[in-house]
Amino acid sequence: MIRPAHGRPAVLVELGFLLLWFLLFARLDAAVGQDLSAADAHALALQTAEHAVHIDIERSANTWLAGNPALARFAVAVYRLYYVVVAGVLLWVFVRHAGVYRRVRATMVAMTALVLPVYWAVPMSPPRSALPGAVDVVARYDIVDSASWTHPGHYTAMPSMHVGWSLWCAYAVWTVLRDTRPRWAPVPWAFPLLMVAVVLTTANHYVLDVVGSVVLLAVSIGAAALWGRVVARGRPGGP
Repeated sequence: MIRPAHGRPAVLVELGFLLLWFLLFARLDAAVGQDLSAADAHALALQTAEHAVHIDIERSANTWLAGNPALARFAVAVYRLYYVVVAGVLLWVFVRHAGVYRRVRATMVAMTALVLPVYWAVPMSPPRSALPGAVDVVARYDIVDSASWTHPGHYTAMPSMHVGWSLWCAYAVWTVLRDTRPRWAPVPWAFPLLMVAVVLTTANHYVLDVVGSVVLLAVSIGAAALWGRVVARGRPGGP
């Protein structure tokens, strides 16, 4: 086993922990958000709220993308393959920036733990199924077998974890760059902005789902920082 260095966990232990955690998350995630009637009711309430404040742009954005096949294919590729970016950022921080790894990993774990109760309490139908006339762009131009990547009867639009994970990527890279290369630190935030455009135009999420993702990241950062202080106090010689 490769031993830890500079506060980095041992590689095999870390890989085992992350694999078990995400398998557990996947099983629990598949078990929530299955109440169709509640999901449709919540979607209607959210649409009403967005219309009241004039931010209900999902249908017009979706119509525009559906009429641009080349951009639609690009959007679907981003929507499907963003996991590669998430895994790459996690590996990069682990290997090259051990000093911040534990913090960003704790934030990632907190996000997965905090989002499940929301999915259970507030199932939400996505715009592609809840908005009349919406086009399921991902289904139309999918680059993989849609049936193997989706859960039938799975209504977990709020918050958007596509946006949530892309925000986490930006936060992790920003945390590294803000001290070492501050001029480049704002650049990673372009990734979640791109993902916001993708999930809205493909009719997979609402504007308020995106807001929920931002709140989730902020709360998770706070939870991770609090957990870090608790662990530090429990160590010999801690404050």
